Amino acid sequence: MRFVVAISLALLAFAGVAAWVVEAEPDWYLRARYPLEYEHIVSAHARNYDLDPALLAAVIYAESRFDPDVESTAGAVGLMQLLPDTAKGIALRTGGGQFVVSDLRDPEINVRYGSWYLNHLRARYDGDMHLALAAYHAGPGNVDEWLTQGSGIAFPETQDYVDEVERVRRVYATAYAGELRR
Repeated sequence: MRFVVAISLALLAFAGVAAWVVEAEPDWYLRARYPLEYEHIVSAHARNYDLDPALLAAVIYAESRFDPDVESTAGAVGLMQLLPDTAKGIALRTGGGQFVVSDLRDPEINVRYGSWYLNHLRARYDGDMHLALAAYHAGPGNVDEWLTQGSGIAFPETQDYVDEVERVRRVYATAYAGELRR
């Protein structure tokens, strides 16, 4: 048992050091490792929905690595990996009546819908971006259930997602401070 605890502590210490090392790298290295595309679209929709543009870029990085044509096995599409049913609901709520799934491959539409949804989730959870990110990843139904049960984030992969987005947000805020302004 002591061996397992020692290994666990060593891994946690290494993870902390690894995160610090990545964030301590020079901007040119961070820009190569964490590319930023569609920065005008990201910045514009971050402003429209009062979101941190570095956070929005980090969500896109985590979801699609800035590939507008990516599609998940669950059917999520585009830069912010929106499910077609979710996107159709967003389109209807924001005045769009002619939604088609192929729209999600358009970076401008995808980031607009994803930004709206992230802002909607933030409002749903009283400004708690940690919970909004968890809901973006695992769905608001799961987060509502976790809150009711008082269990915190119950899916390890969702906690990993939230931690990764928050870490990458710091990287984008540092490496792209000039491009990602509010």
